[in-house]
Amino acid sequence: MADVRLLSTPFDPAAEIAAFTKAHPQAGGIASFIGQVRASADDSAVELLELRHYDPLTLPAMQALAQETLRRWALEGLLIVHRSGQMAAGDPIVLVAAASRHRREAFAAADYAMDNLKSQSWFWKRERTGGEWRWIEPRTEDFDDLARWG
Repeated sequence: MADVRLLSTPFDPAAEIAAFTKAHPQAGGIASFIGQVRASADDSAVELLELRHYDPLTLPAMQALAQETLRRWALEGLLIVHRSGQMAAGDPIVLVAAASRHRREAFAAADYAMDNLKSQSWFWKRERTGGEWRWIEPRTEDFDDLARWG
């Protein structure tokens, strides 16, 4: 029921959502979230974003998150696709999609999975602006989002 992938190459979110939707015709609701590389908060141009991870931990942790999400909500299916490596502005980083008989479960499951992906921080992020790299730390809001799931 869960399709969890960690990629080092680009992916097409529209194609992934279309395939996921087709695979779950019994679902009455499919909710999805796409995260993409954006310009930094201070409006300086982000040249590149790089995500690094520790292989023995990252994919197993993502799979455990998927299983916990499936345990918490009545889902027909769950898709989590996450990139690593270097990406340019506009490139997709993450896709989470949840299929369920009713929309509320799909929305909640996708939101929960994304909050966990964002704040569990299995990835180290850095961005290059003005030719210089800087590490990006998790924000307080990310931990607040995670805390609401108790």
